[in-house]
Amino acid sequence: MLKGFRDFITRGNVIDLAVGIIIGAAFTPIIEAISDLLMTIIAGLVGEPDFDNVWTLSVGSAQATPGTILTALVNFLLIAAALYFFVVLPMNKWHERQEARKEEEPAEADTNELLGQIRDLLAANAPGTGGTGKHSEN
Repeated sequence: MLKGFRDFITRGNVIDLAVGIIIGAAFTPIIEAISDLLMTIIAGLVGEPDFDNVWTLSVGSAQATPGTILTALVNFLLIAAALYFFVVLPMNKWHERQEARKEEEPAEADTNELLGQIRDLLAANAPGTGGTGKHSEN
């Protein structure tokens, strides 16, 4: 039973998931700051960005506020937009530049190809094999 648990914990995807959660938790304040900035801008343009009381239903003595769902949805979209435009999009552009840079670099010759060329040159210039034994310069 402990061996199975050890195998589960040491599997790469569990460790990757743990690292992702820790990085996500550390990254949360950055995304919240960007989201707060966007909310402040929206509040300046249209007023208070809170839709909690937009639609209130009275059911007996209780009040239901479906506007809270709208507020949560707007907050989610703002956070998703902040994450996309300030993190994902710049990282995608950076990766594209890195890939383009790799494509521009001259391809290194394959080791086997180089060894084959050396072998052919040695065979062509070896005495007794029909070669001149001398290196000819053209």
